Amino acid sequence: MSFKITGQALVAGVCGQPIVHSMSPLLHNAWLAAAGIDGAYVPMGPPEDRFEVFVNGFRGGVIRGLNVTIPFKERALACADEASDLARLAGAANLLRFREDGTIFADNTDGPGLLGAIAAQAPAFDVSAAPVVILGAGGAARGAAAALLLAGAPKVGIVNRTVAKAQAIADALGDKVIAAGEAELPALLADAGLVINATSLGLGGGDGPPADLALTPPGCVVMDMVYKPLRTEFLQRAQAAGRPTVDGLEMLLLQAVPSFEAFFGQAPPAGVDVRAVALAHLGQGAK
Repeated sequence: MSFKITGQALVAGVCGQPIVHSMSPLLHNAWLAAAGIDGAYVPMGPPEDRFEVFVNGFRGGVIRGLNVTIPFKERALACADEASDLARLAGAANLLRFREDGTIFADNTDGPGLLGAIAAQAPAFDVSAAPVVILGAGGAARGAAAALLLAGAPKVGIVNRTVAKAQAIADALGDKVIAAGEAELPALLADAGLVINATSLGLGGGDGPPADLALTPPGCVVMDMVYKPLRTEFLQRAQAAGRPTVDGLEMLLLQAVPSFEAFFGQAPPAGVDVRAVALAHLGQGAK
């Protein structure tokens, strides 16, 4: 697919640090080409200490908007003048929309993307049936916890090496959320119906977070928000333990749909198998 970009092009992008791994440009540009839209979606990697300056430079609609990934999601929300209810509850934004009047609107599509990915790849999962364990305490973890609580999760455990960060999420989201350190993880795993890696551990092929997934009950769903590689070390351990798995690529694909609509004013074109596009990029083939 090819398409022409002119001086009237609609431009959006994704920012994070690091950003080289992001497949969002691949997905959005495939949709743009198929739809024949004069536009572009580009990766951006602002220095961590310059994020706010970077975002504020786009006020006034120089570009249509940004998707935001690790480690900027919480700071992205703070940059916004207005935010959706879900973004406020999540305490983080993965989507910033730059309005022509100079204001910034923040939203969070990670939660719906997460729930959609679980429904697609682990359809037997009942969110109300058992506690959830989330590894990590950043913006992605809080967003996941917020979405799962709204969907009916009875309890969510946030496990982090720095317990104070996990406690901050628990304090913000209420008494159904508990904060825990790594020493408490085995007991939480024993009752879990869903375990999620919401850290960046495993990105690029390294080891995922330490967790003995064999301690989980049979049927416990294991999800990794990391999608590169597709079958992370964390998911490989889950598979070895006989647990159903959900990959981060499906979440990426589903959260991207409302982002595309927000940036380019229409739904992604039908007939583009973006999962196949992504898998080909990862060298995985269609599966």
